[in-house]
Amino acid sequence: MKVLIFGKTGQVAIELQRRAAQTAGLTLTALSREEADLSDPAACAAIIKGCDADVVINAAAYTAVDRAEQEEALATRINGEAPGAMARAAAARLIPFLHISTDYVFDGAGDLPFAPDAATAPLGAYGRSKLAGEIGVSAAGGAYAILRTSWVFSAHGSNFVKTMLRLGAEREQLSVVADQTGGPTAAADIAAALLRMADAFHSGQARAGRPLSGTYHFAGTPDISWAGFAREIFAHSGLSTEVTDIVTSDYPTPARRPQNSRLDCMSLAQVFGIERPDWRPGLRDVLRDVLQELRGR
Repeated sequence: MKVLIFGKTGQVAIELQRRAAQTAGLTLTALSREEADLSDPAACAAIIKGCDADVVINAAAYTAVDRAEQEEALATRINGEAPGAMARAAAARLIPFLHISTDYVFDGAGDLPFAPDAATAPLGAYGRSKLAGEIGVSAAGGAYAILRTSWVFSAHGSNFVKTMLRLGAEREQLSVVADQTGGPTAAADIAAALLRMADAFHSGQARAGRPLSGTYHFAGTPDISWAGFAREIFAHSGLSTEVTDIVTSDYPTPARRPQNSRLDCMSLAQVFGIERPDWRPGLRDVLRDVLQELRGR
């Protein structure tokens, strides 16, 4: 199976490349921003039209949630217009298009998990841009899967785990938001899920004869608050940093965040046989890699 990935240095893209290197029969081509800039949707679509891939995965995105409030046009071009154009190009070639989205398409109301068909109501520019991408992908007319995920972490790039490790090494006490709840998700687990989904599309294998195309949710379990996640990070990293719970209003940001990021992931298990992963083993793996890197400096 030949897989074309948009994105090369992002958290999920790096994990896709790692896993592909260990998987027989899988050829993966990852494109950097210099090779495929999603701010130029037509150019990205042209790459798909000229490729020989069996499956396309979009693991690239504009992810600066707060900055998007001032750069919504750019965020929408990258997260909205480009995925739509790319999905249409994939549909023209009769190959599936897999696209990563986010819990930020929801408003975070209530305390129940959001199902894939729940009403969307983004709170900010980033969520609106990602929702625009979802609409474009689903309307492209080809085989597709939109995979919404949440609270992504890894040993690469910028994420909550690495921020907590940096701050925890500098401070004895941290105040962390405790009234936002969701499922932390290891980028390695997302990569594994995407490749399993890609294989199902490529082989045409669905469970119980169900169609593959659609929108799915994938998030780690158990659900936890940011403050609780921070305590887990410190507990397994040897840092004695004390975490003090605060509410969202105590930590204002340019972009509003959903307070409830719980995702109902049942349909992914029903169609692809992919269950929610326990994020705790993934956290331990990431902490091991990050701490080893720090010790090696």
